[in-house]
Amino acid sequence: MHVSIFKSSKREYLYLYVPHSIGLAEVPDGLLAQFGESEKVMDLMLTPSRSLASAKAEDVLAALDDKGYYLQMPPLDPI
Repeated sequence: MHVSIFKSSKREYLYLYVPHSIGLAEVPDGLLAQFGESEKVMDLMLTPSRSLASAKAEDVLAALDDKGYYLQMPPLDPI
């Protein structure tokens, strides 16, 4: 699947993955409001075997099929 990735202006390391052909149209308005201004980081071809830094490609693809977007949360700060 051809995917676009956007980063949040409100929170560091918060990203939205969306199908490239649809963009942010499927993302709920409430989530977009909390996300803040979105800045496109990159487009990529995502396959189940693709390695991602902070998410499993299978989880991202499943969320894209189910909800139309995948929200990658920032890593938890160590205590």
